[in-house]
Amino acid sequence: MFRKICRLSFVTLGALALALLSSASHAASPKKVGEYGEWISYTLAEGSSKVCYMVSKPVTAEGKYTNRGEIFALITHRPAEGTSDVFSYITGYTYKTGSDANVKIDGKKYVLFTQDDTAWAPDAAADAKLAQAIQSGSKMVVQGTSARGTFTTDTYSLKGSGAAYRAISKECK
Repeated sequence: MFRKICRLSFVTLGALALALLSSASHAASPKKVGEYGEWISYTLAEGSSKVCYMVSKPVTAEGKYTNRGEIFALITHRPAEGTSDVFSYITGYTYKTGSDANVKIDGKKYVLFTQDDTAWAPDAAADAKLAQAIQSGSKMVVQGTSARGTFTTDTYSLKGSGAAYRAISKECK
């Protein structure tokens, strides 16, 4: 339960990622560490704690929808909370209640649980497997169903993900 509550704060990170990727500035903005292929790494101060994360947007987003918000995949380290490799997916719409999202990385399937507009791996072990697959893979496909029943397929290039991961791991040892 605690892990699920902690994950809700990643919606905030997604909003910050959106602001950063759209070049908006904020008083307490995250600091860009670097751009690596299709991935960008950041650090963020939360009080006296440091958070490090990497983010990417899909190269293609498919589905028969009329309106969809921004879409992001993130991996986050929060050393002060003892968490690392936390995968979160902000889909740009509200998921169908009780639905799962599916991730395929180079043919290997992972199942995420959903709440509102975000999906997560079910536990730390699944997060670690996803983080490793993202670093070593070439393509990631995320599929989900909106509250209105719209099926979506988002495709990511994993180019640069290994370097982005090393950068956030160095920043948040």
